[in-house]
Amino acid sequence: MSNFDDLTINNKDQAHDKHEGEYEEICYLCRRPESKVGKMIRIPNNISICADCMQKTFDTMNKGDNPYMQMMGVTPNMFQMSNLQNDIPKVQKLKKKKPEEDSGQQNFDRKSVPSPHMIKASLDDFIIGQEHAKKAISVAVYNHYKRIGFDRNNEFEIEKSNMMMIGPTGCGKTYLVKTLAKLLNVPLAITDATSLTEAGYIGDDVESVISKLLQAAGNDVEKAERGIVFIDEIDKIAKKRNTNSRDVSGESVQQGLLKLLEGSNVEVPVGATSKNAMVPLTTVNTENILFICGGAFPELDKIIKARLNKQSSMGFKADLKDKHDEDPNILQKVTVDDLREYGMIPEFLGRLPIMFSLEGLTKEMLIKVLKEPKNAILKQFQKLLEMDEVELLFDTDALEAIAEKAIEKKTGARALRAILEEIMLDIMYEIPKDDNIGRVTITRDYIEGKGVPKIEMRKIGTQKILAVNN
Repeated sequence: MSNFDDLTINNKDQAHDKHEGEYEEICYLCRRPESKVGKMIRIPNNISICADCMQKTFDTMNKGDNPYMQMMGVTPNMFQMSNLQNDIPKVQKLKKKKPEEDSGQQNFDRKSVPSPHMIKASLDDFIIGQEHAKKAISVAVYNHYKRIGFDRNNEFEIEKSNMMMIGPTGCGKTYLVKTLAKLLNVPLAITDATSLTEAGYIGDDVESVISKLLQAAGNDVEKAERGIVFIDEIDKIAKKRNTNSRDVSGESVQQGLLKLLEGSNVEVPVGATSKNAMVPLTTVNTENILFICGGAFPELDKIIKARLNKQSSMGFKADLKDKHDEDPNILQKVTVDDLREYGMIPEFLGRLPIMFSLEGLTKEMLIKVLKEPKNAILKQFQKLLEMDEVELLFDTDALEAIAEKAIEKKTGARALRAILEEIMLDIMYEIPKDDNIGRVTITRDYIEGKGVPKIEMRKIGTQKILAVNN
């Protein structure tokens, strides 16, 4: 091995040792952290064992009457600690907590959180439309992190700003939360409510939500306690109607989430989503964790229309019963009573004080989604062809045709990517064959299957039509 390789290995070891100093040791046998069992005993192969487990191990070896050891023909002299694993998985190491006088609210600078108008301006670069939703989430997040830096010694306490987002599929609920977490540089855990069940049944329990947040924070408890948890598909845990079986994934999950939303100390596994004897546990306080719940709530519009139609009357100036049938933004008129009728329990809704709806994407909004955001889908394809020194252009009529196709699929902005992948397949396949191609223009006829894209060669004044399979 060369001197350069030796130097590289030494640098890696030093960096590893420096990084390891930030984490607690975990007992190899009982999986408890050093903060709970005291100083660890280090044995060969980089294994740490607490004093209690070490004493129990010696007692078992000295007695020699362990039935499992006798059954396998193992004697005390044959037992060797070097046969254990080489190292504890790094994912199951906890970051050391700071002393109490250095941690907590004093360590958080609320001035580092941008003001609501700055948060919304940053969201505008990535999210098209949804002005009310962006304003509501900007104010709620700003107030939430001001609350974390609030002096708790005062006479009163500020409550949490948990949120409920309602909107049709593909309108940008998840993307809005992802963008927000990146802007604030805080850990984010995204989970589906469909996987949650009541404790004791097959599936994840509600505490697995906090475990995912702890993983996203790099097993740093203090960082996780200021993170964001987004629970998607929240409408799937509504109370089941007309059922005689136990509702283990409906109302009982809502009841289990109450303590998390309100704020409590939760024992969560480290590096796993389920508790077992081989996984260490740690305590996470959810008081300063921001919870955002989102869902499409299918058929909620029928409940809203039924409520609004009760106000209709007879006469020349009366409201017609079909007045709201063609309203694309009927979800904007949702109330807490509508969600209770849908199946959400009052205690759950009471812990989500901020509720707002997102608009369904129109044709004009879809066209803007295609080309205006910083990471717009068209810009991604243009960048891919730019690497082959080819310019990609879209006619205005072509963008309208793509938006019309997306509306027909009724899956919101998600349909745009699928449509563009289908349109660009033959072009991305044929373009690298000819190095003389300089520009490709997508037309409406090509999108509708009636023609081919326009291809311009690098030599000025000449044009060529690329024959592609439609």
